[in-house]
Amino acid sequence: MSADSGLQTFRDSGGLWEGYDVQQVATVEGWNKDPEMVLQFYNERRKQAHQATPHAGHKAIAELENRYDVTIITQNVDSLHERAGSTQVIHLHGELSKVRSVSDPGLIKDIGGGAIKMGDTAEDGGQLRPHGAQYGSSSRNASSGRYSNSCRHLISGLSGGRISKLCPIRDSQIYYRSR
Repeated sequence: MSADSGLQTFRDSGGLWEGYDVQQVATVEGWNKDPEMVLQFYNERRKQAHQATPHAGHKAIAELENRYDVTIITQNVDSLHERAGSTQVIHLHGELSKVRSVSDPGLIKDIGGGAIKMGDTAEDGGQLRPHGAQYGSSSRNASSGRYSNSCRHLISGLSGGRISKLCPIRDSQIYYRSR
């Protein structure tokens, strides 16, 4: 969904992983070795995501809330669904607009499109870092547990409005039920 708003995807042809070494910017080891590079990478992504605007697909999904109880489960890390008006969005891989403490991952702060640098700290004194999934990390996104008991029907992507089950989770999926 985000690509249609002008944001590069991570895995597609021409995606971010072709221009960056995933081991350097999206792993625990990368953070430990060069946190400034990781911060710079995510600051650039955050700025781009903040400048992007939701497209008609985001808005159409948000409008479903007028008729249905909708929860969007997405791997996208931008806030385009929320900015289009969706109120229940689960970000499996974290959110670019948020940062958290390295000392207490539960200390999360929304900074919008702002940047963070070394020396920027949370209220507990821990360095702020991106609020996103890292390869090699045992911590899970706290919100991901919200979908575990919700395996009903989903709109999988937007291709033809096809209905499918929750497994496996791909890109954006929307759980809904009639009100």
